[in-house]
Amino acid sequence: MQKVRYEIDPHNRLVIKDTGRKTRLHAFRRSLDGKFKIGKNNTLTYRVKAPMPRDANIPHQVKLRGKWSLNKRRDLILTLDKWGRQTFGDRLTLTGNIIGVNKDALLFAVSTRTKEGTRSTYCLKLSGSWRADRHNRLTFRVKKERGRHDILILDGIWEIGKNHQIIYRYEKARLIRKSKKIHTLNFKGHWDIKGKARISYVFEGNTGPSFDFRTGAGLFRENYIKYEIGIGLSRRAGPARRIVALFGRWKINRRKELMFEVKYENGKIHAIAFSADIKITDKDTILFRLRANSGRDISANLKLSRSMLGGSAEAFARALKSKRESAVYAGAALEW
Repeated sequence: MQKVRYEIDPHNRLVIKDTGRKTRLHAFRRSLDGKFKIGKNNTLTYRVKAPMPRDANIPHQVKLRGKWSLNKRRDLILTLDKWGRQTFGDRLTLTGNIIGVNKDALLFAVSTRTKEGTRSTYCLKLSGSWRADRHNRLTFRVKKERGRHDILILDGIWEIGKNHQIIYRYEKARLIRKSKKIHTLNFKGHWDIKGKARISYVFEGNTGPSFDFRTGAGLFRENYIKYEIGIGLSRRAGPARRIVALFGRWKINRRKELMFEVKYENGKIHAIAFSADIKITDKDTILFRLRANSGRDISANLKLSRSMLGGSAEAFARALKSKRESAVYAGAALEW
């Protein structure tokens, strides 16, 4: 079986090149007009425009399988597996930009130009899930067959926007204009606290954490919650530090649960729910030993005045005095 090598030219067109063995291809090296498409399990297919009669031996589409990754420029790389006619280890580089993210997809825009000079831009959609790695970097797990996945790493420091959303920016040179452009990705969601030395960021419409960041101990005060996160970078010896500061208000709801309400974009409120052990002091304050809503210890303490909680504090205090359990969940009390 003949072997061919695949490449991608500067206009994101597939190039077929023989490896020196006997081949029926018309030319030693050909750039083919067409477009890439993402298929099932994130396989890559190149759909060739209707070939000329002299190109009868060139297929109308080429299916490519391999391992996905990102390079330093945040271009999309597919390192080919060994199968069929292709050679092993060919690296196909799709030059373009990450233009969008959601809870289960990464959108990548590529531009191309035909041999006649017609330019066009189209979008490739990779499906998968977002996670934070052990260095607290943002990563996308590209779904593969049989439960496997490839990992795309967004190397660099992410930030927190004014509406508490995660923002990732990267700079990319534009070779034609000899300039640089900043690309910005907004991850829409809300924060949650589910365990000790952890803070999670949950995508809109998702039921589980998208990013689960490792942190130090949290700081809980009357109008904010604060965590410090270290982000490891490939080109830096020590981690970069980022502060996640959530501003809001404490509230006790009708079910006598302790909540911290945070305002997000467009005034949308999302509340972080806590369980708590409590102690009422002689100084008209309530001390909370906080737990995640699941009951997990988060090693955090909070001191609030009854006046700050308003009338709900009295109802909460009465509910607390009626409880005598050794463990406390969802607003029940333990006096210690």
